[in-house]
Amino acid sequence: MQPLNRFRSQREVPTDVPGGGRLSWPGHAGATVVLALPLIGTQLAQVTMNVTDTVMVGWLGARELAAAVLATQAFFLCFMFGVGFAQAALPLAANAEGRNDVRGVRRSVRMSLWVLWLYGAAMMFPLWEIEAILVAFGQEPDLAAMAADYMHVAQWSMFPALLIMGLRSYLTVVGRAYLVLAVIIVGALANALLNYVLIFGHLGAPALGLVGAAIATLVSNLLMAGLLAAYTARATGLRRYELYVRFWRPDWYGFREIVRLGWPIGATIIAEVGLFAAASVMIGWLGAVPLAAHGIALQISSITFMVPLGLASAATVRVGLAAGRGDRIGLGRAGTVALVMGAAIAVGAATTFRLLPEELIGLYLDPANVNADEVLAYAVPLLLVAGVFQIVDSLQAVAAGILRGLKDTRVPMIIAIVSYWVIGTPTAYVLGFVLNWGGVGVWWGLAAGLAAAAVLLTARYLRRERYGLVGFEPA
Repeated sequence: MQPLNRFRSQREVPTDVPGGGRLSWPGHAGATVVLALPLIGTQLAQVTMNVTDTVMVGWLGARELAAAVLATQAFFLCFMFGVGFAQAALPLAANAEGRNDVRGVRRSVRMSLWVLWLYGAAMMFPLWEIEAILVAFGQEPDLAAMAADYMHVAQWSMFPALLIMGLRSYLTVVGRAYLVLAVIIVGALANALLNYVLIFGHLGAPALGLVGAAIATLVSNLLMAGLLAAYTARATGLRRYELYVRFWRPDWYGFREIVRLGWPIGATIIAEVGLFAAASVMIGWLGAVPLAAHGIALQISSITFMVPLGLASAATVRVGLAAGRGDRIGLGRAGTVALVMGAAIAVGAATTFRLLPEELIGLYLDPANVNADEVLAYAVPLLLVAGVFQIVDSLQAVAAGILRGLKDTRVPMIIAIVSYWVIGTPTAYVLGFVLNWGGVGVWWGLAAGLAAAAVLLTARYLRRERYGLVGFEPA
């Protein structure tokens, strides 16, 4: 399947507006907002679940929290690579939906679920052996054993968690992302309640501590996956896709497409996650106060980043739909609108960081704590730097989403690896430790890596026709 060098003539291109015509720039902005809002809400709801887990496990004590962090970080790394295969279904299914190819939507989503299931199964062994792995990396044996107790329950949530991501891609493409948001909110509430009951033994339940938190994670993920599966199987408007009819029948071409596009997306995600993990390690060398300040500033910037991250998924779908229609003008407008919106949102967040740094950081601090003033003083400059990298981080995320809509994943993966590991991480080390800028230097290194990715990915989008990234022939 070769990229089209030319689109169909304007008369042959299906229109965006019922009855004829093409969406204006404001029309594209409105359509993007409608699609992005539930995706942004979903991202924020998932962050809420993570914060709830951290807070409640933290009430058990520092060692329990440390063990949970070790386990959840290992789970997160495995899970995020798998998310790449769910993300691969977005451009493929959107491309098919854009040309009204019901079979193409079905084959893309169905094979992504196959790949996700197989990937989840492959992760079971390394997650089960987490204790030995953590000890090999120098962690305390007692903490590693506690992390293993948590993981041996929580690892089974890999299957429903990946299923949620796969069905989320499907529902986003067919215009039902709001349903995913509703289900995630239900899951977040269930997770909080189960944590409260199972960790501490309320409402007559046994106090299971860390294992109770793992059970809460598993049950809430099973609940969300079950609700999404039931909806996608029974919703009247989705019956034409026949997603589960003869589900066992393979489509090896579709399977290979998911793998081909998905593993570079997963590698791109891991490259960025690894950049921030490396920054945390480096700042940990500076001591407890810098690390606490880093954690707070990173939490604040991560929450605001959920907005451009949801927008990036919307951009993937909008661009994929236009590419499927063979609509050159609509593709350009959809992509450019997403970039402008992402930049505007990031500037708003950066302005807030600039105007209210102490107030935002103070939400995470108890003034009675003896180190509160030190942490606040250290965190304020970090949050100011975060305002800068919030802008470039938003641009790189949205640009990557646009390129995924054009099924362009391998070159963006290379760009991410070079930007984050050849530019970002070494710059963070040099500024932080060779030039003795400390934590602020490390954060400027983060900004440098993200800026490189933003420039290169945005330039690739703007030069898309030179690279043949203009649309795709129907399968």
